Amino acid sequence: MKQLNFQEKYPITVIDVAKSECRYQSAEEIAAYFRDCIANTPRVSYIGTFDHLAHTRGIGGEVAPAITAAINVVFCFGHALPNPQVLAVRPRSIGIADMGDHFVISFMDAPMKPANDAMQAWALALRNQ
Repeated sequence: MKQLNFQEKYPITVIDVAKSECRYQSAEEIAAYFRDCIANTPRVSYIGTFDHLAHTRGIGGEVAPAITAAINVVFCFGHALPNPQVLAVRPRSIGIADMGDHFVISFMDAPMKPANDAMQAWALALRNQ
């Protein structure tokens, strides 16, 4: 697991999981797993699943050759609305990229520690136990 500043300003967490050590073998299976995690976590709401690869190809955008699937699972941990600015960092999204022999799981860090802890635990649990 790596914690990075993507483009020098977005704090993200990235987890690389080899298919040989993963419980799932497709991005779609991993998306379903994350939907189950969301459904089984109190006060978290599933919003939708976005096929980023289909979207990008559909608009004639560029896709790195190694990416064979790219899915975002969108959901919200929002337990409170203390101010309008919090809307800028919600909802959450976990990205799943199939890179052939491994998956890259990524998400922007939340301003709420319990949300980060949950997303990290969900992602790390993808590895065979």
